[in-house]
Amino acid sequence: MHTPLCKHATGMPEDYAEVAFRRGLKGIIVTCHNPMKNGWSSNVRMDLSQLDEYVAIVDRARRTWKDKIDVRLGLESDYVPDIEPWLEELHSIKEFNHILGSVHPHLQYYKDLYFNGDILDFQRGYFEHLAMAAETKLFDTLSHPDLVKSVDPLEWNVGRVAEDICKCLDRVAATGVAMELNTSGLQKSLPEMNPGRFMLEEIYKRDIPIVVGADAHHPSRVAANFEEALATLSDIGYTKVSIFLNRERYDLDINNVKSSLCSEQLY
Repeated sequence: MHTPLCKHATGMPEDYAEVAFRRGLKGIIVTCHNPMKNGWSSNVRMDLSQLDEYVAIVDRARRTWKDKIDVRLGLESDYVPDIEPWLEELHSIKEFNHILGSVHPHLQYYKDLYFNGDILDFQRGYFEHLAMAAETKLFDTLSHPDLVKSVDPLEWNVGRVAEDICKCLDRVAATGVAMELNTSGLQKSLPEMNPGRFMLEEIYKRDIPIVVGADAHHPSRVAANFEEALATLSDIGYTKVSIFLNRERYDLDINNVKSSLCSEQLY
């Protein structure tokens, strides 16, 4: 979940915590978009000068909701090749509980670097970068791991990139990094979760840990479609979902998670 510091989310962490409490969650980790030292896509992320402010507003929510819900600090960091030194420095500045690694192929800086006019080549390159992100060991979880399908939905055919996906997942599995089932994909131009069923089944075959996230940019999206996500995971064969605290992975029984959720409502 995000904060107004990313310039495209609304609501403060206290508001997200309130919805999470009503939904039966035991805690939340705020994972707003990381600052980029080179100024890339500065219109959709906090500035480095705002990092202390980010920590402060998450801490305020933690204190406000103490004894009701556990509010913690995380980060969603963009990955592109050769950005590793900056992320190593950034991730050591504060004590983060969960760091998501994201490849954002729809952002202009990424297109400028990697789109050569061939959409299939672009899609294949995305999965190469996803594997490279896992291999850096800079991230706990790779977020929305087929996001490239939303760049040009009419040109998305999972069968054309199935081999690339499987090769990517083989490399991810070797690292121990988790992957996210992100329910916000249901709101995108190609309305299905990230990843879709094929990739999710391949993740399961490789015993890669799975984290469920809503990618909330508004409090009403906290835990959105979690019931559907958990049902899909169970249908595929998952019995556990994972969370991260202090950057350590903990596995939870999926049936216990299902039963802990209160009915989804609009707030």
